[in-house]
Amino acid sequence: MANSIRGLHHVTAISGAPQDNLDFMIGTLRQRFVKRTVNFDAPDTYHFYYGDRLGSPGTIMTYFPFVDAGPGRAGSGMASSVAYAVPRGGLDAWIDHFAFEALDFEGPHERFGERVVAIRAPDGLCIELIETEHAVASDGDGCTDDGFHSVTLESAKPDRTAQLLVDVFGYSDAGEKSDGEAKRHRFISASGDRGSVVDLLTPSKPTLGRMGAGTIHHVAFRAEDDADQLEWRERLGRAGYDVTSVVDRQYFNAIYFREPGGVLFEIATDPPGFSTDEPVEALGKSLKLPPKYEASRERIERALPEIRVPA
Repeated sequence: MANSIRGLHHVTAISGAPQDNLDFMIGTLRQRFVKRTVNFDAPDTYHFYYGDRLGSPGTIMTYFPFVDAGPGRAGSGMASSVAYAVPRGGLDAWIDHFAFEALDFEGPHERFGERVVAIRAPDGLCIELIETEHAVASDGDGCTDDGFHSVTLESAKPDRTAQLLVDVFGYSDAGEKSDGEAKRHRFISASGDRGSVVDLLTPSKPTLGRMGAGTIHHVAFRAEDDADQLEWRERLGRAGYDVTSVVDRQYFNAIYFREPGGVLFEIATDPPGFSTDEPVEALGKSLKLPPKYEASRERIERALPEIRVPA
């Protein structure tokens, strides 16, 4: 078993209308549509996955797009933003892209020695682009293949969340800096892999969060395989956390627990990956259902909104 979590596997958010979500993630953020499936617990709702060309762990942003979702609000006990990594010198091209599209954005400003720009999705979710020397080079196919840089949490109990990250997950404490009227405390996985940074943001006046469109539902970290995941489950259990049994999500296995500050955490396996039911070149092109729903495919397809995938 690894001594520390390698980094983020995926981040899952709630969005509004599915077409708006597709247009933003593919058209604006230039992500590849990796998988179109359904919420395994509510199959009348889509579950969209976006990432790099292969759907690699550490690049995957997923959404439950509810047509009639009410607006949410990030706050205490929730993840408040997710950040993608951009290679050094690459942020200016994104700024030009947003300006050309007449999109509002915040920044650039500096954070821990790195330049940051933030943009809001149509439903209000804060997505950041952070220029870093650790970004993974793009393969040149038009997607943003650098994957995640970090996730920001607004823990209701930041000291206890920090203790989990350091003592259990094996992250290093990279220090604390002011961020406007808030304090930002950074923790880094020793792996240096994609999504190896977790920031704890402590506002001077914490607000009560509300789950809904534009909020992050849960944050998933990586396990190398099933055996590694089970060892993490045992370690978390010994540390006093109430962890679920293993849940088969078809493209990875998952375990879930609520960290002390209120954020829902998941540990997901790298395999089997998103090409388990369709070839890499066809990822995201057709609706994929878990075997238990195949007999109901016609009914499910009738219930789902029609969508058009941007070029």
